[in-house]
Amino acid sequence: MKRMLTFFIIGILLISIFFICPKTKDYQVFKNENDKKYTIDMKRNILSLMMGYDGYIVDIDASDDNVYLIMKSGNKILYDDKKNKTTQEKINNPDLQDMMEESYNLENTHNIATNDPGRIRHYQLLKEVYGNTKKEIEVNLKNLRFGNKYYAFNNKNNAYDNLNKSINEALNICKQDNRIYKYVYPISGTFNYRVISGTGRLSPHSFGIAIDLTSDKSDYWKWASKEAGQNRLKSYPDSLVRVFENNKFIWGGKWEHFDILHFEYRPEFIYKAKHFNDNLDYSKPWYKGADIKDERTKLYIDLINNKIK
Repeated sequence: MKRMLTFFIIGILLISIFFICPKTKDYQVFKNENDKKYTIDMKRNILSLMMGYDGYIVDIDASDDNVYLIMKSGNKILYDDKKNKTTQEKINNPDLQDMMEESYNLENTHNIATNDPGRIRHYQLLKEVYGNTKKEIEVNLKNLRFGNKYYAFNNKNNAYDNLNKSINEALNICKQDNRIYKYVYPISGTFNYRVISGTGRLSPHSFGIAIDLTSDKSDYWKWASKEAGQNRLKSYPDSLVRVFENNKFIWGGKWEHFDILHFEYRPEFIYKAKHFNDNLDYSKPWYKGADIKDERTKLYIDLINNKIK
């Protein structure tokens, strides 16, 4: 009788394990899919960074549980510190993953956004590319003449060249529609070594990679209500925004904390927006969408695949 009771109990346990195991397996599959999405996002972000800062990021170190980007200087930048952070903590102390987490939207919009792609800036990366100190940055500046004034902009990483193209193309569309000119001139400023008001963080203007066009009282989230900002967005010329985006600038008009007069040279965000989106198809390579006919792109894809499994 005792033996039969033992067999009965064992049978019940085996049946229980049989029904529990599929749930564990399903959880594992879900977990693996998350891991795969994370890896694909990481590879896409790193490719966007390498293309955006071509020649400044020269290698990848993924020899332990962390991934580092190796800069031309020999310095390493951690991709992901794997810390859970509030939005403010990400702004104050971001890693590269934090910075690239929000995708920039290239579609025309006249509505206040619900995120701030590009407002999180990785200062070690910017210093590696554009200059580590005020003095180093000033050495890298080049003056752009517009009207009867000169505007200083950083000459590194093709920033000055792309601003020059943007201004010339903006003038061309102004000739086609002279109403656009009032949104462009007078320019409010370019290089200005200063901190962002109310913070201890350097403004992107400090690196000479941002330009503020004509200012309006409704341009900035600290100056104006959301409704006023919305009305200003409705009037803003799409063609002017496209000119700057085509030359690798992101627009502060596409931020929840709107800064409508502000354009910032951030080629990594434009590259990611042009070539990738948030929809993943696991049946296709992670780099689907990138221009694999370009030799530099192929080189970086091969490097990423060799270093990050």
